[in-house]
Amino acid sequence: MFNLFQTKGSSPKNEILSGLTVALALVPEAVAFSLIAGVNPLVGLYTAFIIGLITSLFGGRPGMISGATGAIAVVIVALVARHGVEYLFAAVLLMGVLQVAAGLFRLGKFIRLVPHPVIFGFVNGLAVVIGMAQFAQFKTATPDGGSAWITGVPLWTMVGFVAATMLIIHFLPKLTKAVPSALVAILTVSAVVIFAGIPMRTVGDIASISGGLPQFHNPLVPFNWETLSIIFPYSLIMAAVGLIESLLTLTVVDEMTETRGRGNKECVAQGAANLATGFFGGMGGCAMIGQSIINVSSGGRNRLSGIVAAVMLLVFILFGGPLIEKIPMAALVGLMFMVSIGTFEWASLKIFRKVPATDVFVMVAVSAITVIIHNLAVAVLFGVVISALAFAWESAKRIRARKYVDDDGVKHYEIFGPLFFGSTAAFQEKFKPHTDPDEVVVDFKESRVVDHSAIEALHKLTERYARVGKKLHLRHLSEDCRKLLDNAEGIVDVNHWEDPKYKLVSDKLG
Repeated sequence: MFNLFQTKGSSPKNEILSGLTVALALVPEAVAFSLIAGVNPLVGLYTAFIIGLITSLFGGRPGMISGATGAIAVVIVALVARHGVEYLFAAVLLMGVLQVAAGLFRLGKFIRLVPHPVIFGFVNGLAVVIGMAQFAQFKTATPDGGSAWITGVPLWTMVGFVAATMLIIHFLPKLTKAVPSALVAILTVSAVVIFAGIPMRTVGDIASISGGLPQFHNPLVPFNWETLSIIFPYSLIMAAVGLIESLLTLTVVDEMTETRGRGNKECVAQGAANLATGFFGGMGGCAMIGQSIINVSSGGRNRLSGIVAAVMLLVFILFGGPLIEKIPMAALVGLMFMVSIGTFEWASLKIFRKVPATDVFVMVAVSAITVIIHNLAVAVLFGVVISALAFAWESAKRIRARKYVDDDGVKHYEIFGPLFFGSTAAFQEKFKPHTDPDEVVVDFKESRVVDHSAIEALHKLTERYARVGKKLHLRHLSEDCRKLLDNAEGIVDVNHWEDPKYKLVSDKLG
């Protein structure tokens, strides 16, 4: 049913080893995001397990990894601080409901409206964020509660093992692809540090990851309108951010694997996963571009890799905590630096002089917003709006009119380009009712009436010709344009266009 052992593009061995690599990389990320959100580290780990398992089983993009993410963590900080963790669990439940609804109403298709410069900006911004987040491991706590950069031998030791991890990940695939290079790098660096007794920060220095099975937990909040008014704004933002990041990550993985995922199915799976997470004391999450790239790069293409990653994460929590806590952070930092480098769309730097300036601005702006305020929804919305306005502006400039007078003295205006809110002013300027002959034909064979502003423009044009007692004919209106004009009755006085004083005719030609 789920094609767990599907061999196309991968093998069960690669899937299992890739899943193990992802599980190791998930641990520090889940812990870090929990601390950002102000909740217990186990909350983030349980979230990564539950969301990762459900989306791997039922999601629309095999090979994509989901879990607790920074995008969600930064949204819920204020909710936890003001109202407590129980309201967070309730908000995650509502988040899940909203995401399932989005999938059932097939809203996932709207990801197709996100322009490529926005996707470039999103990917590049997240690459920078992933890279910058690793610098926290090069700092140490100070007595006054702050932090300072490590120096001397500890710094060079950290840099050395980070570099060693990156070199193994980069060069090992040139020798063999039998095992994921990231897994080999983590195990090699960990073995050297542990057996040589080199003092370094480890996973256990961040937080303990040992625990039991996640327990069912009904959020301890009153289920009334007051609670709904508190959690709904957060749930809506979390749902939007989660779906945007998940669907954009789905697009990135589609390009990497040259296959196509199912956006609406992924929306439902993400919602179901967050619903389950809310009932087991989780913080909510979505797709993770960094871990997804690790998985795909390590050979994970199918559902098995994601299932293995989730199950192994639970195994770490239940049985492997003491061992996993010995892994040096240098190995994981090196891995995430390579993920950052691999995530960044370096090809986007070559197109600066080859694409419109607006596209370059959108790409850079989306990256900057992602890096500065860590709000993916705002960054993507900004990029889409600017791209849409630029498109409207360019389309508005394309409306043209070819004019000629036939043998019967009738003047013809052949319209080219769409008539919509952006082009109505230029459209009106092309007509000269006072100097035109008594009969005028406006031909829409190469044009379309798009929106209400266009209908209003036609209404005003008929009034201009009516005032000077001249006839106006519309020709070659397409079926959808005529339907749009018919539906406008009551909004615009369509019947007024049939007034005997200046009869407006829609000639059905062609």
